[in-house]
Formats: sequence, structure tokens, C-alpha cells
Amino acid sequence: MTREYVERILKSKVYDVAEESPLERAALLSQRLQNDVWLKREDLQSVFSFKLRGAYNKLANLPPEVRARGVLAASAGNHAQGVALAARKLGVRATIVMPTTTPDIKVDAVRRLDARVILHGISFDEARDHAVILGRDRGLTFIHPFDDVDVIAGQGTIAMEIFRQHPGPIHAIFVAIGGGGLIGGIAAYVKALWPEVRVIGVEPEESASMHAALAAGHPVRLDGVGLFADGVAVREVGQETYRIAASCVDEVILVSTDELCAGVKDIFDDTRSIAEPSGALGVAGLKRYVDREGLKGQSLIAIDGGANVNFDRLRHIAERAEIGEAREILLGVTIPERPGSFHRFCQCIGQRSVTEFNYRYASSDEAHVFVGLELRTPDDRAAIFSALETGGYPVIDMTNNEMAKLHVRYMVGGRVRGLVDERLLRFEFPERPGALLRFLAQMGGRWNISLFHYRNHGSAYGRVLAGVQVPAIDQTVFGTFLEQLGYRYRDETENPDYRLFLMGPEDNV
Repeated sequence: MTREYVERILKSKVYDVAEESPLERAALLSQRLQNDVWLKREDLQSVFSFKLRGAYNKLANLPPEVRARGVLAASAGNHAQGVALAARKLGVRATIVMPTTTPDIKVDAVRRLDARVILHGISFDEARDHAVILGRDRGLTFIHPFDDVDVIAGQGTIAMEIFRQHPGPIHAIFVAIGGGGLIGGIAAYVKALWPEVRVIGVEPEESASMHAALAAGHPVRLDGVGLFADGVAVREVGQETYRIAASCVDEVILVSTDELCAGVKDIFDDTRSIAEPSGALGVAGLKRYVDREGLKGQSLIAIDGGANVNFDRLRHIAERAEIGEAREILLGVTIPERPGSFHRFCQCIGQRSVTEFNYRYASSDEAHVFVGLELRTPDDRAAIFSALETGGYPVIDMTNNEMAKLHVRYMVGGRVRGLVDERLLRFEFPERPGALLRFLAQMGGRWNISLFHYRNHGSAYGRVLAGVQVPAIDQTVFGTFLEQLGYRYRDETENPDYRLFLMGPEDNV
């Protein structure tokens, strides 16, 4: 089987449209992981993905009379662009069925390549089923995104390039898996010629179709898949791709969404390029493997599979990357509701960078705080819990709580009853480790803090929204205090949004 694929790969007609993508050493990642890490930059292809290789090889091998009738494909985006580009190059009419959840950047790119786009279903599988029906009704040839020998062989040319480009022995190659076409081509080529090199597949935990197939001994259809890494959101791998993986893939590693986001950041740090989530799967799996095996001094290669990511998704990726790198911990902490509580709590935390601080007065007895803290060393987590427990603060670790990360962190706050004499102020202060503690120390314990929101955005200045209960008799003294504080501030007490969303209902008149 593998020898047959080597011949197909060597004869593949991909270089009419594809470039031999560079194999670049990831210097920062190599230093951090104490291994020699290389990135195969398939994100630099003209359609920002490896998919054009397999698509073009398939179309180029179709008989002319078949191409003349036109082709049809189903894809979450990258295969669609590959088919559209190949069709335009060969003068073939192409229709692409894409899930309605496909990022706009991918849909627009396909349309610019002169293909007809039909949006149908919310997953690849629904789009594929619709495409098969259309193809049968209209006499169009369906170009499968992964379960086709020509497509698999086209993707396998990546492995051929890697061994031509890499200067020495390779320990392992890490490959993203959706339907299995990419890893099928790479694994077949590698195991035929360099069987000692490990080929390791990487899937998201929420889209682990190949992992499930290998465990069952045959392809299985998942009940559902997560859409965060939309490029690999496939509920069932192909028969042919499973057959190759079962005999040629050494193992499949599963990674979390947070680890994927961290992988995107790792690639950016080393290359200043932005991978899509599925494009960073190889890096995420590589890191988990190194950590699990305690590996050092080996040459490791990750396929950077694509860069078709909507700009607005970067907010979520950036938010989760630090957790994925084990550099941030999210906690729910209960503190007494009285003046000076914030200051004493921050003293307990010590000189750690606070990444997030959310609080809103709830009762006269105690307050519940959502706080994010920077982790500087692997032992920092235990030290934080020890310090808080010694200080008498009940604490809940919410770092792995998906609801907390997606929703609760943005919902701390709201309107409360019985809150009097509140002033709402927006502050800026120089951002550096310990800055928040110094800010609260200067605020002191004279007035009760009834609302507090802070998030470290990596900028030069920290931004805080604070509610402070200041009786009428103290207004002049408080004004003097604000001027002496030395931080830029703005009084937002009359802001209509404050009155609409944060003031008590009985006060909002």
C-alpha cells in the first residue's frame, strides 16, 4: 500500500499551482521546549492552505470529458479554495457547497476564484450530503476533500518536500487530522521510506473522529463535533484514510481549545504569522507530546496547515492562549464585604501580575470575586492556593471551567438593591507587575469599593472601572484624594450605561 502511494506522490501534478513551502526552524519554540522544532509553512500557499495540492492533483487526473461536465465539492473552506483554484487553472466549472458556519474569509475567497458557492447545513457532513445529491442530479463529478487516492497523494507531496529540506534525522512529524487526507499522504510516504520516523496525528478533543475510529477498529460517526477548529470539524473519517492511518500512524494526540489557542500564539511569536486553529494543531500536539515524554534534543516537525481565520476570532484566541500555555489561572474567591478587603486580598496574592479582576457588590456580608492571575512557574499554582487558604479565603479553581471562561467572566456585575452613595470612576495607571496592588494600597480602606473590573490587555496602561461608596459628607475630601492619587481618571457616575445596567432599580429614576 505505502509503495503504491510513494509512486503516486512522486508523479503528483501539484506544482502547477502549489509552491514548495519552506521548512522553517521555530527558534523560540525550540529554545523553550529544548528540542529542534520546525514548521512546514503550508500557510504560505496562494490559498493559505495545503488543500490546493490534493484538489489540483485530483482534477488534473480526471479524464478531459469528465472535467468538461464540471466538478462539485463540499468543504468548510480550505478544500473549497483548492478546488476553485484548480478548476480556474484548468478551465473547469466548479460548484462548492459550504456549511453556513464557514468563516466569511473562506467563503469570500472561494467566490473570488470564480466558483459558485452554495451555503447549506451547519457542518461539513451536512454540506457533503447535499453536494452528493446535487452532483448526482446535475451530472457533476464530486471532488472528495480527503477520501480519494489522488487527493491523498497530492497532500503527500508535503512529506516528500520535508525530507528534501530537513538537514538531519527526524524524530516525529505532527499532523492535523480532519478527515485524514493530509496525514494519510504524509504517513504513507514516511513509513515506506523512513519507517523509524514517528507520524503523530493531532485532533481537537471535541472533533476526535480518527481517534474514535482507531479505538473502534473502523470509522465511526461522531454524534457531533466542535466548530472552533472548523477546518477539521469532520464527524467521520474516510475508509481509505482510516486504512492508511491504522497501519502507518503511530498515535493520535487530542488537544484542548486552550492548547490550540496557545499553538496559534506560538506560531505567531516565531513567525509573526497567524495560523487558523486547525493550522496550529500540529504545534499543539507537538507540545503535549514533548511534555508527556520529557523529550529533549530531538528534531520535531509540525505542519502549519493554514491561515484562513476571521479577524474577529482573534479576540477569543488571544483570550484563551495564556490559559493554554499554563500561564494564567482563573479563580473564584470569596472575600469579606468591608472597606480594605480588596487591599488585604491583593496583599495575600503578593507581587503577581493580575490579569483580570471582576467584582460587584452583592450583600453586606461577603463578596465574590472573579480573578485571573499570571503563573510564573509550574509551582505557582500550588503557592497561590496555599496563600489564599492561609489567608482564610474560600477559593474555587475555574481555569478548566468552560462556562466560566466563555460566559461568567463577562457577567460578573449587574444591578443591585440597597447600594447607596456610589460613585463610578474610570482609572488608568502604568501597567507593571504589582501595579494593581499599589493602586489599591493608595485607595486605602476609607471608602468601600462596591464594583471593580480590571483586565490586563498587555498595553502600557492598566484600565480599571471602580465603584466607591462615598457619603455626601465625604465628597470634598474624596475629590482631594482623587487629585492626590496621581492617576488619570474620569467620573462616570452620570454615564447613562451605568444607570441602565449597574445601578440599583430603585435608584434608577
